[in-house]
Amino acid sequence: MQTRDIATSVLKGGGYLALPDGDGPHPGVVVIHEAYGLNDHIRDIAGRFAGAGYAALAVDLFSGRNRAVCMSRYMAGMLIGSVNRYGIDDLKSGLTFLAKLDEVDAQRMGAIGFCMGGGFAIAWACTDSRLKAIAPFYASNPRPLDVVSRLCPVVGSYPEQDFTARAGRALDATLTRDGISHDIKVYPGAHHSFFNDTGRSYNKEAADDSWNRVLHFFGEKLGNKD
Repeated sequence: MQTRDIATSVLKGGGYLALPDGDGPHPGVVVIHEAYGLNDHIRDIAGRFAGAGYAALAVDLFSGRNRAVCMSRYMAGMLIGSVNRYGIDDLKSGLTFLAKLDEVDAQRMGAIGFCMGGGFAIAWACTDSRLKAIAPFYASNPRPLDVVSRLCPVVGSYPEQDFTARAGRALDATLTRDGISHDIKVYPGAHHSFFNDTGRSYNKEAADDSWNRVLHFFGEKLGNKD
């Protein structure tokens, strides 16, 4: 596995890139952090994807900016439910950067996001057909919810003990209605940020199961044979 930090001079906001061993081309995944930013936990997730045969780019949505201002703008977009919210352009630029790498197959691209990042993954995928699969964790939905009729396949993971469980069930019902391939699961007993193994809400059983579901789903939709 190869890893390196991406400078802001190369990618707007900068980021962290993890590449599998071998020439590829590999499927690509953009990793979207939660409100804690691009920390070691998010870097570890990118590394785990590389270990599974994916080229993973974690985009830093806070780099070089006032974090409080960024958060207020992100939250405003989430409350409004807009699919064109602040920060989406950074993610699109990240996907473009990833797609141009020789090690990456630009036809097999996906995204995963957590909390704020999960909401971004859903909103972004409604407007960018380059994404072939997404994996939102404890995410909010865009409004009106009917916009998800434009979504690519979705594998979503939600904790029962959290306000986002309702969003997960609503997304499940809407994707079923629209005939979009999906795997949505709500985990009993799990709390917000259950996937973060550095936090107090970490739930190993739910985290392990959700990770396996993501790898299986992405393997099917992104054609990963590694």
